[in-house]
Amino acid sequence: MPDLKGRRYWLVGASEGLGRALAHALDREGARLVVSARSGDRIEGLAGELTDAVAVPVDVTDPASVKTALDEAGEIDGLIFSAGAYDPVDAKDWQAEAVRTMAEVNFVGGLNVVGAVLPSMIARKTGHIALIGSLSGFRGLPGAVGYGASKAGLMHLAENLKIDLRGTGISVQRMNPGFIRTRLTEKNDFKMPQIMEPEDAAARVVAAMKSGRFSTSFPAPFSWLFTLGQHLPLGLFHRIF
Repeated sequence: MPDLKGRRYWLVGASEGLGRALAHALDREGARLVVSARSGDRIEGLAGELTDAVAVPVDVTDPASVKTALDEAGEIDGLIFSAGAYDPVDAKDWQAEAVRTMAEVNFVGGLNVVGAVLPSMIARKTGHIALIGSLSGFRGLPGAVGYGASKAGLMHLAENLKIDLRGTGISVQRMNPGFIRTRLTEKNDFKMPQIMEPEDAAARVVAAMKSGRFSTSFPAPFSWLFTLGQHLPLGLFHRIF
């Protein structure tokens, strides 16, 4: 992966948590940024903290909003999709609106944004797409109805893109973090192993982008439970978890 300095990235989901920390981390690398989220005020404030950035509001669940935002953003070298919605939901207490929102933001939103940026990248024969997945996307977990499935879909999308875009000049990556201390994880009422600060997670994402590796899961050793656990019988994985 080339140096990030001077490259223009559209960072979607930049208003809070990992996205906001990632904006600052990329700024320190010399990247030029288009920062987007639904909250116009939050991203306007963020853009003012960065060296070379513009704020463009977007609702990733609305294809028309995505198209308008991309038109305003202009030509980009890369996309980082970090938008995310989260609520802990147990299937025994199904919360239809929360589950639907997670699916629409985390997965359908990714489809909307990736689908919007691809034609230009394919025409120019260059581009970089980085999708922020989650360790929870590897296997089914308790209390993760909606979130785990939507992240699994996004991570699977990255695999589809990687093989379909081979030879086009477009690189595809996915980063799969564990628990990050944000307003979203504050909703959890259980112990979160190896929980990271947003700045630590952002630094790991940037390092992964620069490495060129397709899939990066972190932090170790917690991530090993999920990456190696893919190969275990589901019942055994659940007992270990």
